[in-house]
Amino acid sequence: MTEDPDGGPETRIELIHLLRRVTVEFGLRQAEFAARNGMHPTDVRALICLLDAERAGTDATAGLLGARLGLHSAGTTAVVDRLVRLGHVTRTRDPRDGRRVLLAVDERAVELGRAFFGPFIGAADTALRGLDARETDAVRRFLTAAHEAMRLAPEPDTHSGGDGRGGA
Repeated sequence: MTEDPDGGPETRIELIHLLRRVTVEFGLRQAEFAARNGMHPTDVRALICLLDAERAGTDATAGLLGARLGLHSAGTTAVVDRLVRLGHVTRTRDPRDGRRVLLAVDERAVELGRAFFGPFIGAADTALRGLDARETDAVRRFLTAAHEAMRLAPEPDTHSGGDGRGGA
């Protein structure tokens, strides 16, 4: 029998469970950050979305934010209003199209996040420094594929009345 070059199904499941542990822990840390700073966890996700848009060079609007967070217009407005009131986000008119309002994360919010999440980011950076280029590329490919799988996965059928697996 030939050995499975990727370590087999047990190794793959182990990696998926490790990824889940990281995401659960990160979600807990996000909730703690939100609570400490008078925010809702959705507000933290909104800040992350806005920072990601900025890094990608994408204009951040309420429409983009709502689409990325899966919120309707009223929910998006409530999130943006809270973040503006807390001084974490600014609204400005788009200089190219005065009808559009652009959202930006205030530098004070960036510093607040850096102070809280900085130790984790530093530890993760240290772990990545221990990888060679091939290993780093493998991690990137896996995380990109896992994100894409999660993003494209159909929503679970929670109204089937079955056993929660979509069956009867």
